[in-house]
Amino acid sequence: MQFLLNLPIVFSFLTVSALTTAVALAGLRFVRKKYPAEVLKENHEVAAIIFNAFGLLYGVVVAFVVFVTWSGYDDATKNLQMEANEVDDIFHSAKAFPAPASKIVQQGLMDYTASVYNDELKRMSQGEVSLHSSRAMATLITVFYQMDDKSIPNRELYAESLRCLNKLAEYRRLRVFAGNNTIPSVIWVVLLIGGLITVSYTYFLGVKNIRAQYLMTAALTVTITLILVLIYILDHPFTGTSKVSVEPLKQVMEIMQRDSESASGTR
Repeated sequence: MQFLLNLPIVFSFLTVSALTTAVALAGLRFVRKKYPAEVLKENHEVAAIIFNAFGLLYGVVVAFVVFVTWSGYDDATKNLQMEANEVDDIFHSAKAFPAPASKIVQQGLMDYTASVYNDELKRMSQGEVSLHSSRAMATLITVFYQMDDKSIPNRELYAESLRCLNKLAEYRRLRVFAGNNTIPSVIWVVLLIGGLITVSYTYFLGVKNIRAQYLMTAALTVTITLILVLIYILDHPFTGTSKVSVEPLKQVMEIMQRDSESASGTR
């Protein structure tokens, strides 16, 4: 299923919807051949009441899962933005540090951001990143802890930079957690079986116009399929074409690069 994440979003929806709709309509055709509309109509009213009750219950479960996955996707986006923001804050604060500490810290931040942008995010999409796999972060922390804070004129600025470094490490941990956080298998079982029952239930409604029933079954199948694919995409915020935007990191990299080149040119 993960190949769907790498397809353009429209193709992912169309591919899965076409397959599920074909299977659903084949099932409807099989049932209607065995049971004509006159036979099904005898239990139409009772079946419709049960179908409404089940549909409402299933809709509530699906809506809850969509809300949870969307919240997780939104949190992953915000955490990446805050991670980029902390890098930018530390980079500019480090300008007030004495040489050579300022340049070492700024270079460490540039290396960290490049590592996340060019390597770590790609490996996250394959599930290969753990909390302690970032050498750039470990190096950056070591630089700060080995720094002689007594040589820094502005002790308050150093303390604030250290706080920002801790926040940066925290946002990285949250990003890694978001990449590893997937919907439990039991919830997928409930969603898939619930969707299967919901679509199958339409086979036993005594609709006289078979074409209308085909259209209603297809519409319901496509709707459920689109929602399930949406849940699957939102549950993988750092994978595929719909992944969280890395533009904040890119912009911070460009800012640091320009500042570094300007400082070198001034000299």
